[in-house]
Amino acid sequence: MQQTGLESQVRALKDWCLRNQITDYEIFADEGISGAKESRPALNRLMDMVDNNQVEQIIVFSFSRFARSTSHLLKGLQKFKEKNTRFISITESIDTNSPLGVALYTILGALAQLEREMIIERVRAGMKNAKAKGIKIGRVRKRNDVLIHSLLEAQLSFRDIAKIAKCSHGSVSAAKKEWLAKKSEAERKKLDEITKTISQNSISTTIEDMKGMNISDEMVQRVQAKLESDAKESVRSIQGIGYETYD
Repeated sequence: MQQTGLESQVRALKDWCLRNQITDYEIFADEGISGAKESRPALNRLMDMVDNNQVEQIIVFSFSRFARSTSHLLKGLQKFKEKNTRFISITESIDTNSPLGVALYTILGALAQLEREMIIERVRAGMKNAKAKGIKIGRVRKRNDVLIHSLLEAQLSFRDIAKIAKCSHGSVSAAKKEWLAKKSEAERKKLDEITKTISQNSISTTIEDMKGMNISDEMVQRVQAKLESDAKESVRSIQGIGYETYD
């Protein structure tokens, strides 16, 4: 309860208990604390007692003295339902043990679902509007990819790279994936170029040209072997040998 009107609210609760022959009760009052706050000393103590099955029923002057938001009220009512704790609001004349009280659970559940859907829709609309204005959604990348890629080329460990680049191991791992993907794409393009060059200027064509020049068979064989060896070496150099660095 709030300080304003506290005495009249306590009096109303005591009168209700007297009329209903309830003598064993305790008053929970949060003086000077807004009811909009979900965490309040007296309320928290009450909910702890509910969790420990120490409360048979809860009587409040009005819903607003217990909770201000639909979600908070529904959360409390759900807890009372789980613990078989009766909930009564004097002002609204609501008793969860009555047919109207059962209907209240359904109504509040629908309202809470509607509230969640409205929040989601507002978030989506906000993100769509931000994107339309050119605002980037999500965290700004802060890692230095150029530095990390250079350190990966130098075959440093993840620990050393993270220390030098002042980032986490996860950032190094993410940067490495991008680095390997770029290297793979570059290697693929180079291989395509070599394949195209070899197809356009094949070794066999070169050998046939040499034979037409009256060069000795021995020299032709030596040149052929050298051309084939150079072609294989070019492919190997482009493909490279991958390596992994771990701590």
